Amino acid sequence: MHKNAQKSDWDTPGNPSSGRSQPINLNHYATKKSVAESMLDVALFMSNATRLKAVLEQGPSSHYYTTLVTLISISLLLQVVIGILLVVIARLNLNEVRKQWQLNQLNNAATTLVLITVVINVFITAFGAHKTGFLAARTSRNPL
Repeated sequence: MHKNAQKSDWDTPGNPSSGRSQPINLNHYATKKSVAESMLDVALFMSNATRLKAVLEQGPSSHYYTTLVTLISISLLLQVVIGILLVVIARLNLNEVRKQWQLNQLNNAATTLVLITVVINVFITAFGAHKTGFLAARTSRNPL
């Protein structure tokens, strides 16, 4: 290479046009995966909090009140545990061989808890936390 020639950004490893690819950083990949999973957990957490509010506003006289309050509370608790697990997983370095077994176990636990949470939320949806307030009144007056 000529001494005045500069290496362009296009010649760097990992650039598709350079013909070479850089190996994937597994720790960075796992961290991004955990962050994305955490964002989904937060979205589901907010949805369940809204459902719990709707059920509590309807009161104990509504169908499946106790069942829904119990299921939503369990789901919220599991989501907090999953969130903590995901933070721990994101902070550990996957590139350290001695921590890989521990990370694998934590990841398996988080995945299992997510599956349980999904099943619980299917039941929450099946038992039906109905809308309350303005939207419920508007919907009941104008049925389709």
